[in-house]
Amino acid sequence: MPYKEKKIEKLYYSIGEVAEMLDVPVSTVRFWENEFDILKPMKNKKGNRLFTPTDIKNLRIIHHLVKEEGMTLSGARKKLSEKWEETDYKFEINESLQKIKTILLDIRDNI
Repeated sequence: MPYKEKKIEKLYYSIGEVAEMLDVPVSTVRFWENEFDILKPMKNKKGNRLFTPTDIKNLRIIHHLVKEEGMTLSGARKKLSEKWEETDYKFEINESLQKIKTILLDIRDNI
């Protein structure tokens, strides 16, 4: 199996980088920031938003709930406020399974 370097994580990501990771417009990230209390990006002196890896994880959970599961914003907000640990746990399992699937497909394609 070929050697793969570990992806280098930055301390802060710009809103453009975050939008590209999630494959959504920048305006959607700004909108979600206003709609969900768990998103608190830092701002630099210019006022540019700086997202931490924790913010990005929270955005991925929101993206999963809204875009993939088809929840409304109010439904996602309610689920995150009531069952945060459960939602986070299920998201982690889903992410792990997606990574395993990618690895297995890569192995299959290289046989």
